[in-house]
Amino acid sequence: MSPVVTAAVKTVVTADAVVIGAGHNGLVAAAALADAGWDVVVVEASSTPGGAIRSAELTPGYISDLYSAFYPLGVSSPAMLALELDRVGLRWTHAPRAYGHPRSPDDEDAPVIHHRPEDTAAMLARHDPRDGDAWMDVVEQWNRVRDPLLHSLFGSAFPPVRGATQLFRRLGTAETLRFLRFALLPARAMAHELFHSEAARCLLLGNAMHADVPTDAPASGILGYLLTMLAQDVGYPVPVGGAGELAAALVRRAERPGARVVYDAPVVGIDVSGGVATGVRTAGGEHYRARRAVIADVSAPALYGSLLPHDAVPARVHRDLETFEWDTPVVKVNYALDAPIPWRSAGLNDAGTVHVGADDDGLVRWNADLVTGRIPERPFMLFGQMTTADPTRSPAGTESAWAYTHLPRGVVDDASADLLAARVDAVLEEHAPGFSASIVGKHVQRPSDLTRSDANLFGGAVNGGTAQIQQQLVFRPSPGLGRAETPVQRLYLGSASAHPGGGVSGAPGLSAAKAALADAGPTGAIRRRAVGALLDLLLR
Repeated sequence: MSPVVTAAVKTVVTADAVVIGAGHNGLVAAAALADAGWDVVVVEASSTPGGAIRSAELTPGYISDLYSAFYPLGVSSPAMLALELDRVGLRWTHAPRAYGHPRSPDDEDAPVIHHRPEDTAAMLARHDPRDGDAWMDVVEQWNRVRDPLLHSLFGSAFPPVRGATQLFRRLGTAETLRFLRFALLPARAMAHELFHSEAARCLLLGNAMHADVPTDAPASGILGYLLTMLAQDVGYPVPVGGAGELAAALVRRAERPGARVVYDAPVVGIDVSGGVATGVRTAGGEHYRARRAVIADVSAPALYGSLLPHDAVPARVHRDLETFEWDTPVVKVNYALDAPIPWRSAGLNDAGTVHVGADDDGLVRWNADLVTGRIPERPFMLFGQMTTADPTRSPAGTESAWAYTHLPRGVVDDASADLLAARVDAVLEEHAPGFSASIVGKHVQRPSDLTRSDANLFGGAVNGGTAQIQQQLVFRPSPGLGRAETPVQRLYLGSASAHPGGGVSGAPGLSAAKAALADAGPTGAIRRRAVGALLDLLLR
């Protein structure tokens, strides 16, 4: 890079690629481009990297993960695996058990995922003898589809031609069709087809609720299946020392081949000339010029609605984004506890994640509350026992923990968030009598807090937009924009608003980097014309 001072407070920096945002997708993109020999600068609005991968001591002596916490995709997604983060100092650790799901406050034998599938099967067989064999059948299926499925979802741009071909070759025509039908099932239907007991069904259904897709919605089952099988396969790992260690490792990995990260530099606009992105401008007056590409790790509404000149965006895209659907707002409650959680079900003591607050039917009722605008009386939540997973998070004999739940879509006021947080406390007390007495620190992150801390978490949405089928695949972020390419040449969307969506997979960032490299390659001119013609057809 070659900085040129143009005025006392105005700087122009020129690089091959400018990446907007040092979230994990932006850093994955920066690493991939720098590995290819490109000169890369990452421009980050805050003073620290990571986006939704950060940690802090909200209570002295207790490390809290502020947003994401468990990373099964971080150790299985092709995009993340390719970085070999262990070589830059990242260390993973696991709780003794991946996760569990009590079916009610009185459940004293909650189902849990053990590290060995045979142990999980034996546990489920106690609830229904048929489910032990059923679990092993699902694990066997997973072992057959694992690699092509992960490559299809997280290793390639849409459409996933290579992954689909691998799946077809591995399964054959008949079984591929059956698996595709299986993948499109609603989560509730999938759970009932696979298992006989409420215990086994809850293990899948709780994982399906990591996104904002109701259990009776088409294709909601595949997320539950994916996260359940990853839990059995690779567990739910966490970085030793907190989520911020993952962010720091990503920075080191991007910087190793030469990428540079600039902090406290919020981007306020993208420069476009002749339909081509040429650089970005920051609030401080700095200009970052891009010879080859601009990668945007920002939400689709921010990219098309505020960062780009209005006339650089096709009118159809503006109209489509008027109906862009965010995922449901998150309320996160961080706890510092002076003792382990006193669960009624002792098997949960060793689980990193616990799904709390609803059984099979209860999840339907909870979703109904969210759809109809009611603040749930009994919220379903994800609960993380971080010291159980990583003893460095708090003093011995204590627990750093959090609960994560949702408000109805569009309900983002602080009063509603505080009411829901109080109901979270009540549900936890029912499942673990004495829980409240062990709280020595509590910090609520409301939708307003999430928005202020990270613009990509607008309105408390953490997945860059709904994961429901109408805004996935070729429809993400809007119809026709199912790839990293945008209507502006040399500008690529590399955030959770792009395919395949939320989660710490690195896939949107890698897809954006690959698209930029391809456009700059020997056949780039032909490729750009082809993609441009397709976008014109779909968007103009």
